[in-house]
Amino acid sequence: MRLLVTKILSQDFRDRLLMHQFSLVEQAFIKISLIENPKIDQLFDRLIFTSRNAVNAVLFSPKILKMMEGKTAYCVGKKTAALLVENGQKVAKIAQNSEELAYFLTKNHQNESFSYFCGKLRTPDLEEILPAHGMGIQPIEVYATHLQDHTVKGHFDGILFFSPSGVRGYAQSNGFENTHCFCLGNSTAKEVALHTSQYTVAKEPSESQLLLSLKNHITLHEE
Repeated sequence: MRLLVTKILSQDFRDRLLMHQFSLVEQAFIKISLIENPKIDQLFDRLIFTSRNAVNAVLFSPKILKMMEGKTAYCVGKKTAALLVENGQKVAKIAQNSEELAYFLTKNHQNESFSYFCGKLRTPDLEEILPAHGMGIQPIEVYATHLQDHTVKGHFDGILFFSPSGVRGYAQSNGFENTHCFCLGNSTAKEVALHTSQYTVAKEPSESQLLLSLKNHITLHEE
């Protein structure tokens, strides 16, 4: 099975895919750049991170790290949380996506306010749901996502997508005909659904579950 992977993989996940006899073409359709010296005067005691890109951005800012001391983080994704914990931060909740996290916060932290470290391109869930429940949110843009326009050649049996931005980058110069899309999470799947109905979503936003969705799709279509 020939796969187009829309980012450069970690060596571990690449090896796991190759071990299952997948043929891989890797092409990054987004590029991340850090925003230098984001304007921050103060932070709320509760912090939100929805991506490792945001965590990596704050790790480059001694000023922000100092301001984060003693505060509690709420995250989307196990890898986002793990990166925070590795760098001495306390994580109170890990959600699968921003919508799930937003509703958890409205249920368990009413009347609280949150500082949200994010990118310039992001899903609006948190910034819509929290204020609708009378809760404060302070978006702090610490990185930018740039779409990369690449044309890929040849037929692929499947395309692996990891973010809505990756879908948008791919869609600039490429089509979705005669191939199946494998999505890491629901937000990514919503973006893919604008172009095709031929897609599956991993049960959890993890590499292991994405691989499982690949294997299940192959098994289903071999029968």
